[in-house]
Amino acid sequence: MLEFLKAPVLTFQEFVQLSARASRGIVRKPYYWDDVFTQMDLIGVGSLPVVILTGFFSGAVMALQMSRALQTYGATSQVGMIVAITLVREMGPVLTALMVAGRNSSGMASELGSMKVTEQIDAMRALGTDPVMKLVKPRLLATAVVLPLLTVLADFVGLVGGYIVACVMLPLTTGAQYWNTAWRALGYDDIAQGLLKPFIFALVLSLVGCFYGMRTTGGTQGVGRATTQAVVVASVWVVVLTFIIGRIFVSM
Repeated sequence: MLEFLKAPVLTFQEFVQLSARASRGIVRKPYYWDDVFTQMDLIGVGSLPVVILTGFFSGAVMALQMSRALQTYGATSQVGMIVAITLVREMGPVLTALMVAGRNSSGMASELGSMKVTEQIDAMRALGTDPVMKLVKPRLLATAVVLPLLTVLADFVGLVGGYIVACVMLPLTTGAQYWNTAWRALGYDDIAQGLLKPFIFALVLSLVGCFYGMRTTGGTQGVGRATTQAVVVASVWVVVLTFIIGRIFVSM
């Protein structure tokens, strides 16, 4: 039993060590701002199409699925409130993080994994450059900045999708009533929860992708395994952290 647990415990220990080094490096020079802005472009701008599509159809599907239940209870005017609360609290941050995990955590793992198996990271160390500062910190900073912004965009586009379904396709309510109920339904705790989640998700997604990339072994097959592990582990962490953060806000 102890032998079975040794590998997961060692992996988690290495992940904590990398996270601590990257966290300490945030307040230390050098910053490599060119790399940070490059990663912001790759992660943020590159993820816009998939995030917009996911957000739009999430709001549209929620309004569509709730239409029958709301009509049954005569509460069709509340469709904006339901879409807004569901998107801002849960669906927006979670779906955006999962899309970014599938697109960017895998990209980080494959990119750093290729550098690892071709010994570029070892050459970087030989030249006196810290790979954590050069490779991990820019990706961590970039993801922490752009993922909350992508989540806000996904929430807004999702509300637009819900509006099109509720007010145009299925005239359940008027446009003014939809936006009025959606706006009034959101409190400060909802907005705080909707912004805190993507920030924490961003830290985890970037660190997981970099971690599995920097510990890649076994040539090109190892790069494929690292990419798969990064996506799976990052997605699981998103779901787990969603429950933990939601539980904290519920008990407040």
